[in-house]
Amino acid sequence: LPVLPRRMESYDISHTGGADQVASMVVFVDGRPLKRDYRRFQIQSCGGPDDYGAMAEVLERRFRRYLDGDGKFSPLPDLLLIDGGRGQVGAVRQALRGTALEHVPTFGMVKDDHHRTRAIVDDEGGEIAINRHRNIFTFVTNIQDETHRYANDYRKRAMKKKSYAATLTAIPGVGEKTSAALLAHFKTVAAVKAASISDLEEVKGISHAKAEMLYNALRNGI
Repeated sequence: LPVLPRRMESYDISHTGGADQVASMVVFVDGRPLKRDYRRFQIQSCGGPDDYGAMAEVLERRFRRYLDGDGKFSPLPDLLLIDGGRGQVGAVRQALRGTALEHVPTFGMVKDDHHRTRAIVDDEGGEIAINRHRNIFTFVTNIQDETHRYANDYRKRAMKKKSYAATLTAIPGVGEKTSAALLAHFKTVAAVKAASISDLEEVKGISHAKAEMLYNALRNGI
């Protein structure tokens, strides 16, 4: 590379059978993880399993936040690493065409049949083998594993929150808005169930009558 890549950003997509798609952005600076700059994304544009489309969306949104002056997305990276192969890299390159990230070196991190990092690849399919260079192999593997871990952790948290919300929306008269307000206030379904009527009334949008209804419904095992 013409410039030493001091700031490296790595991206991964995580989903469950195409549903609940999320993405992670992990940052390494001078070879070390910079966790305060990690970011998470909920995929908005893809209704089904589409790693290429999801990856393109994430990088577009990342760059848009930078243009909007969001300090959480500055500075720009010196190197982009994408979990995946030539297709994912091509999707990212296409999405960033015409932007300040267009000329940032971008490589995919590909794995072997044993799910271990094998090489990095560009959008033309050219591969650089890294498994014969122990230090580089270990470094890239750590980045890929960390990016994968962060994406999976976010997906699991999102699914858990979704499950909590579904538990509350099963109560007659409780929609997504009320469910979200309850979880924002009490954090967990267990805390909602343990709340008194007066506690429930403290939630924005919950009247005394609705608090009584919720209290009775939760005590009846709903």
